[in-house]
Formats: sequence, structure tokens, C-alpha cells
Amino acid sequence: MYRYLRPRQRALLKRLVVWAAGALLLGALIAPATGESECQPSNLRTVNWSTDFCQSIVNFDEILVGNPVKNGIPSVADPAMESVEAAAAWLSERSPVIAVEIDDEARAYPLAILMWHEIANDVIADVPVAVTFCPLCNSSVTFDRRINDDLLEFGVSGLLRNSDLIMFDFETESWWQQLTGEGLVGAYASVLLEILPSQVVSFGSFAERHPAGLVMSRETGYNRQYGMNPYTDYDNRSGTPFLFRGAVDPRLSPPVAHVLAALVDGIPVAYPFEILRSEAVVNDVVAETPVVIFFQGGVASALGDYVIDNARDIGTAGMYESTLDGVLLTFSANDDGTFSDDATGSTWNGYGEAIAGELAGAQLPWINAFPHFWFAWAAFHPDTLVYGLD
Repeated sequence: MYRYLRPRQRALLKRLVVWAAGALLLGALIAPATGESECQPSNLRTVNWSTDFCQSIVNFDEILVGNPVKNGIPSVADPAMESVEAAAAWLSERSPVIAVEIDDEARAYPLAILMWHEIANDVIADVPVAVTFCPLCNSSVTFDRRINDDLLEFGVSGLLRNSDLIMFDFETESWWQQLTGEGLVGAYASVLLEILPSQVVSFGSFAERHPAGLVMSRETGYNRQYGMNPYTDYDNRSGTPFLFRGAVDPRLSPPVAHVLAALVDGIPVAYPFEILRSEAVVNDVVAETPVVIFFQGGVASALGDYVIDNARDIGTAGMYESTLDGVLLTFSANDDGTFSDDATGSTWNGYGEAIAGELAGAQLPWINAFPHFWFAWAAFHPDTLVYGLD
């Protein structure tokens, strides 16, 4: 039939065929591949995600693209470890590390490495863990990677919410909030990861307490400037934090003020490092739980100088229940950086451990309290109580 058409008719038919083919191709590109993909957010680059976007507990407008490539900041799985002696060849006494101890097995994860990877998927004493660090929020939190019978491995999504890292699991590509451990989008939406005790301390303190401990090695398989801080002087920033949308809680200044923050009996609380440094020890009661916060100096800020070990001493802190075997203890600071309780005069270190005296060997119950920048903690917990202000 085509050969009987006149030239103008043939040209028109060709144009119609080309138009129809283009329409079909465009329709294939924009039409949902499945019934669920119609929920896919239009404001985010999600073409290569297999996430179930119809299961979500957040407004997608709250999420920003920080790195356009999924796992563009590569997480590390089964990180190589080295001895304290080997790590001392490149870490200083002041180097900040995330210390994790499970069943007497102690490991340290230098922020000099996690600055460039943000997540280390590891196993400590048969417990699968995700040791995480969000540089933009200065948030160091460790999670159990198990959800019931499912074992997850986490990566960096390249997405941010309240400037905080959104993680994803490789198994379902669900999205998770790093600061809270909450599943945001996907098959695990609304599920909470179990938070495990960990603390940012100096490498020197970790080495002294755990001489046989293991330290994450720079042998990650990636070529990065470990020990360098690409966010130079970020924790002195006075303006709006990078990629943060919304109002900054004005109760503390600057927005990147360092705080030790926790949920105690469901009550959000924050203790400014500036006050902790001045007082060294804080005895407090949150809801009906007596707590004590021990401050330790000698820890370099991971987000200060370009060379992390040259940054100012920001210190660190840990929070513990101050009731031991039914007895309420009140603590005071000693000149040598240790602490004493008023009931027995026993000596305690910053890990909540009695190291001398009548209670030697006792351990105060740990409370999951972690360092954060103020603006980030307040964004997720706007009703938080601030020690010294509220």
C-alpha cells in the first residue's frame, strides 16, 4: 500500500510514524514500571533506586540531594583492622575515634577514616554493627545491623534530611536516618535500628584502656586523604549550616555548638560542651532518672583544622545512670581528670568505671548519649531540654 501513496502522503505518514514512536518511548520513560513507582518523589534523583517509595513516614520535600550518586561516598564492609601499636604510627594521642566495646572485644574507628566513608559495616563479638559518622552534623552513632532475622549492610545514599546523612540498606534499599536510626522510606519505614553503646574518645585514651584492642586500618581499598578534614573550620561556622533547610533553634550559638545529647525516659536533653568543659562533671535528674555526665579533654575536633590532629581540643563526654545497686551517687571532679563519689570516695574514670576504692571494678549503667552539632539535634528534637538554659 505504501508504494501507491503520493510523495506528500508518504512524507506525512513517515512523520506520523516517527511521532508515534516518540510518544511510545516517552510514555515508557515516564510511565510507572510497577504500580508502586507512581509514589516515586519528583524532587529527588531516584531513577536507579529500587526502594518501595509508597512506604514512607516523611515528606519527600524535607530531603535534599547532597551527592547525586548512590554510594558515591563509599561505605566500608568488613574493615581491615590493625593493632594499637600499628595505629600509633599514624594516629596521635588526640585523634578522635569512635570506641565500641562488646563482650570485652574493643575496637576503635578513627574519624580520620570515617570522615571519608561515613559508615563501617563490621562484626564485633559476633554482633553485626554499623559504626556511623555524619560530618555535617558531627553525629557518631553505632547500630546493630540486624532486624529480626534479617542482616543488613548499610551505604551512603547521598541524600540529606536536616543536613543529616540518610543511610540505605543494600538488601531493600530502604532509607534510614543516621542521627535517629529510624527507617524513613521503603520496606523498613518506621522501623528503629537498635542503638549500641559507643563513645567518641581520643586514640590515646582508647589505647591506654584497651592496649590489645583493634583499630580500623587505612587499608580500605580506597585512596583517600585519611587524616585530612575536607570541611575545614566547619565547627566554627556562624551562619546557616550547609544544606540545612528550616529555622535554627536560637537557644545555643553558633548552630554548630557541640552538645552531648540523649533521650532519657523519652525526654530529649542536650548538654553544651562549653558548660561540660567548665564543670567537668554534671549531676542531674532527667524525668525521674538521676544521671551523671563526665567530661574528658584531650580530643581534637574532627571538623576544625584541615589536619584533624592539629584542631582545637573539643573534648568528649559520656552519660551514665548515677544509681548503682540502689544507691544514689553524687560525683565531683578531681584535679587529675578522674572523679570521686561522695558516698564511698571511690575513684572513677570518664568511662563510668570505678578504678580505685571501695567500689573498684563497678560500672555505672551506660546511657546512649552522643555528640552532635546543636542545630541537628534540635531539628529532630525541637522540644529538647538544654542544660543551663531550661
